[in-house]
Amino acid sequence: MEVYFTIDKTAVAEFKDRGSKFLAYAFPVKSPEEVKECLGEVKKEHPKATHHCYAYRLGTAGLQFRASDDGEPSGSAGKPILGQIDSKQITDVLIVVVRYFGGSLLGVPGLINAYKMSAAMVLQLIPVIQKNIEAKYHLSFDYTIMNDVMMVVKQNNCTVISQELQLFCEMVIGVPKSGEELCLLRLKDIYGLQIQPQKP
Repeated sequence: MEVYFTIDKTAVAEFKDRGSKFLAYAFPVKSPEEVKECLGEVKKEHPKATHHCYAYRLGTAGLQFRASDDGEPSGSAGKPILGQIDSKQITDVLIVVVRYFGGSLLGVPGLINAYKMSAAMVLQLIPVIQKNIEAKYHLSFDYTIMNDVMMVVKQNNCTVISQELQLFCEMVIGVPKSGEELCLLRLKDIYGLQIQPQKP
């Protein structure tokens, strides 16, 4: 079974260094849109903070990522945060570290350490979980074959991601990669069911 590691809870941790206060927020996220939403929430909550630095990694292979220093010296905030995400080998996670300047200059090595420690502390509060890598499919079908569809979905350990159940039903399911071929064969056997692959 193909798996990846992530978090499924949010958490906040606080770190202080020479008068500066760092608040680290960790969020489980699935898309750049969710990243933007969570960043907006943190900025709204801390409008007077000096910096809102962050890093994220997305996708089951962890190929989509970004690290932002938000005005701090280049490489002193986003990269240390991303380094903590990578040290846990997790993906679909965003860490935002909010900094309130306290008067004493930390210097680049001090900033690197502070952002690294803040990210490490917030990640210690959340257990890392294992998830199966799934392929997404969009199903369209008449309500009369709902039981047949749900039987295949359950027997093949699929995840129902979204559903709209009326006279004509639509559903997005996650199919475990290990059993994808067999599951698709069973779904295609159901008369009147339309299947379309979704982009990851």
